[in-house]
Amino acid sequence: MKFLRNLLAAVLGSLIAFGIVFFMFLIFASLASTEEGVSVKDDSVLELKIPYPVQDYTGNSDDDPFNLFYEPVMGLDEIIHAIHIAAEDDDIKGISLNNNFLMAGISQAQAIRKALENFKSTGKFIYAYGDFYMQKDYYLATVADSIFLNPLGGLDFKGLAAEVLFFKDIQDKTGIKMEVVRHGKYKSAVEPFLDDEMSPENREQIAALLESVWESMVTEISEGRELSAETLNSIADTLGARLPDYAQASGLVDGVLYADEYENRLKLATGTDLEDKQPVVDVQDYMKRSSKRKIYSGKDKVAVIYAQGDIMYGEGGPNIVGQGLITKALRKARENSQVKAVVLRVNSPGGSAITSDIIWREVELTKEKIPVVVSMGNVAASGGYYIAVGADKIFAEPTSITGSIGVFGTIPNISEFAEKIGINAEQVGTNLNSVDYSLFEPMSPQFRGYVKEGIEEVYETFLRRVSDGRNISMAQADSLAQGRVWSGVEAKELGLVDELGGLDDAIVAAAELADIEEFGIRKYPRFKSGFARFMEEMASARSDGVQTQLQEEMGQELYSVFSELKTVVQQRGIQARLPYTIRIR
Repeated sequence: MKFLRNLLAAVLGSLIAFGIVFFMFLIFASLASTEEGVSVKDDSVLELKIPYPVQDYTGNSDDDPFNLFYEPVMGLDEIIHAIHIAAEDDDIKGISLNNNFLMAGISQAQAIRKALENFKSTGKFIYAYGDFYMQKDYYLATVADSIFLNPLGGLDFKGLAAEVLFFKDIQDKTGIKMEVVRHGKYKSAVEPFLDDEMSPENREQIAALLESVWESMVTEISEGRELSAETLNSIADTLGARLPDYAQASGLVDGVLYADEYENRLKLATGTDLEDKQPVVDVQDYMKRSSKRKIYSGKDKVAVIYAQGDIMYGEGGPNIVGQGLITKALRKARENSQVKAVVLRVNSPGGSAITSDIIWREVELTKEKIPVVVSMGNVAASGGYYIAVGADKIFAEPTSITGSIGVFGTIPNISEFAEKIGINAEQVGTNLNSVDYSLFEPMSPQFRGYVKEGIEEVYETFLRRVSDGRNISMAQADSLAQGRVWSGVEAKELGLVDELGGLDDAIVAAAELADIEEFGIRKYPRFKSGFARFMEEMASARSDGVQTQLQEEMGQELYSVFSELKTVVQQRGIQARLPYTIRIR
C-alpha cells in the first residue's frame, strides 16, 4: 500500500513539474513574441519568401504561444498589407522574390502579383530568383524587373491540365459503391462514381475553364516579359524553357546565376558595396512590423468577413465555413453602429446546402441595413456562390472559379459487398417508412424518389436565389446553371459577377456604397485560441496520430486522393459543391 502511495505521489509530482515547465515555456514564448518590432536598416531588401501554405485569413493573434504547436500558415491579407506598407517605407529599396513551390491558389498568387505591381509603380525594384520555377511560381515572378534562375535549375512552363479519377469499375468489383442523385448535366462531382470515363459535358467545362485561367495567366506574363501570347504558347508547346539556357534564350528569364551572384545584383540595385552584407528583412518578420501600421483608418468601419473552406453544418473554423461563426459575424457587423458596410470574402468550393441557405439568409438580413459586397478568392463555387449571390455587388479575380449552380446527394451502399461475404441484414420498424434506407440493402425506387424530390427542391431554391440576386429570369439562371463552372472572366461576361478585382477593390466599392470616405477595417470572425484548439486536439490525439501515420505511409499524392474520398463519404444531406478539385502548379 505504501509503495502505491509513493508511486502515485511520484507520478503526480512529475505531472506538476511538467506542467510548471510547460507553462513557463509558454510564458517565455509569449514574451519573446511581444518584443519590439523588427528593425529595418537603411537600403534594405524585403525578401518575399513564402514557405508555408497561404490562407486568405488566419484569424488568430500572432502573440498566442500555442500557435507554436500547429503547422504554420501565412495570411494573404497580412502578406499584401506588408507589401503595401513596404511601398511607402523609405528603408525598403526593393523586393527580392525568392520562392519555390508556392503553396497558394492561383487567385491568391494573382492578388499578391497585383500588390507587387503597385509596389513597383513607386519606382522601387523587384528582382526574382529561383532554383526551380513551377508555373505558379513563375507567373508570380513575372511581375519582377528581372528574373534569374539557378544554372542547374529548371522552369516548368507547359500549360494547364486536370486529371479526374473514376471509381465505377472498383465499385463493381468490390460491391462497395455510392448511390447518387443529382441535378445538373455538368454536376460532375459524382461522375466518378457513375462511369469509368469523363462525360463530354464534363470534358467541355474543364477544358473551357483551364483555357480561361491559362489565358489570364498568359496575358499577365506577356505584359511582364514583353513577349506575345503566341510566343509564350509556342514555348509551352515545345517545352522551350525546360533547361536554364533554354529559358534564358526564350526570354522567360534574364540570367542564369548562382545565389551569391544574385546577391551581388541586389547589392548593385541598392547601392551597397559588394564587400558589405546586403541588409535583408524576411517578409514574416516584416509582417509583424507592418501590422502596427494601417492603410485604412477612420471612425467608420468596413467589416471584412472571411468564409474559407468547405461549407459544413456547425460552428465552423479556420478551414470550415459553418453557419455558427459566419452568422455571428454578420450579426455583429450589422448591429455595430460603427460598421457601415460589409465585404464577404468567399473562398469555398461549397458543401452543405442547408448551411449555405442559412448564411444566404443572414446576408439578406444584413443587406437590409448596410451594403454587402462579395470578394471571391480562389474559388467561390456551388455553395460558395450560393452565399455570395445575394450581395449588392460581386467582385471576382479573373482566375477565380465560380458558378457550379447545381446540387447532388451521395449515399454509401455496401449491399453487394455484404452479399459476397455472407452478411444479411434484417430490419423491423413500426411504420411503413420507419426503415427508409439501410447501408446493407439496395436503395429502393421509393427512397430514391424521396431523395430526388429533395434535390429538385434545393435546386429550384438555388435558382431562385440566383434569379433574385442577379436580377435575371429563372430560365436565364437555369441556362447558366446545371452545375457548370466558370472562371471569373467568364462569370463577368455572363453576369454572374459584377466586376473583376481583388479584395481591396471590393472594400473600396463597399465604402462607396455606404457613402463614406475615411474608414477603418474590422475583420471577422475570430477563431478559437491556440489553447482551446490544443485542448480539443489533445482529446483526439489518437485519431490525429493515425492520420499522420497514414499520410506518412501513403505519401502526399495518394493521401490527397484518400482525403477527397473520405470527404465524399462523410457528406451529410444535400450538397451544393464544386464538381472536382483543380490544382494548378
